[in-house]
Amino acid sequence: MYSLSQLKRGLDSPHLLVREANRVVHTRGNRRHNDGIDVFAEDWDNLLILDACRYDMFRDQHDLPGRLESRVSKGAHTSEFLEANVAGRDLRDTVYVTASPMYYRKREELDAQFHDVVNVWKEGGWHDEYRTVMPETVVEYAEEAAERYPDKRLLVHFLQPHYPFVGETGRTHFDLDDLAFEWDAAFEDKFGFSDEILWRAFRENLDVALPHVERLMHALSGKTVVSADHGQMIGDRSWPIPSREYGHPPGIYTTELTKVPWLVFENGPRKTIHHGAAGDEVETPDPESVASPDDASADDGESEEDADELVEDRLESLGYL
Repeated sequence: MYSLSQLKRGLDSPHLLVREANRVVHTRGNRRHNDGIDVFAEDWDNLLILDACRYDMFRDQHDLPGRLESRVSKGAHTSEFLEANVAGRDLRDTVYVTASPMYYRKREELDAQFHDVVNVWKEGGWHDEYRTVMPETVVEYAEEAAERYPDKRLLVHFLQPHYPFVGETGRTHFDLDDLAFEWDAAFEDKFGFSDEILWRAFRENLDVALPHVERLMHALSGKTVVSADHGQMIGDRSWPIPSREYGHPPGIYTTELTKVPWLVFENGPRKTIHHGAAGDEVETPDPESVASPDDASADDGESEEDADELVEDRLESLGYL
């Protein structure tokens, strides 16, 4: 059932009604995620996630070492990717270094057990001017985590090429001091940009990230995979109703949103991964450790209420709210 406010919003923005009709088909009415790979069942020591990175965009502009393949993601949105891959799982052989606040926001319902979660998006890693976490910052935290936990798989979540745009085109056309970017505004031409401008802004975001991704690939030992949690619609047609889509709406499982890169790179001997058995005690991180990459695990001493407010602010800056 839909609320009155949802129905009113749909009447005010007819493309949302079309999206919802497509979503019902894509999710078969109640399916919670796409039919894709279980990333933790794949063979890797380090998995580097580029947020909202389309396979075709990555294929056409990357020059990273390794062998490029593709995979199908279980999610069209970060929340779906996390729910489908980590919810309720014992992942104490893995350390999650993330620039995205999404896991923290959904941590209770996800109920996953990582060995450690490094929340780079908190005060120590957030870039106030660009309203995001820059890729070089993610690399600093990831390198520290790799040194601290040499016997764990490393899941590293970059934010680029996800909005906000940090390249020249994005900074020119999108004013972060005005309002957070809303993908639905693309349908109504509120910002006066074209699909070409969006493509250029996304490509520049990916260009900003790739050199730092390569630096991390060479810094980490073992088998490293570069992939994405989901892709991005940039005026592409959804189905079965052939409507133009923007962003990465949950429950819309088009090729542009679910086909992701899978770049495999071998660098020296494989890690010897320690798998914590069920019932093992989970290490309690130092609450002061998130403030710098020298000691980067967990909270920085604020209350849970303050942290939740910070999450909402970060997600709004990233265009989620």
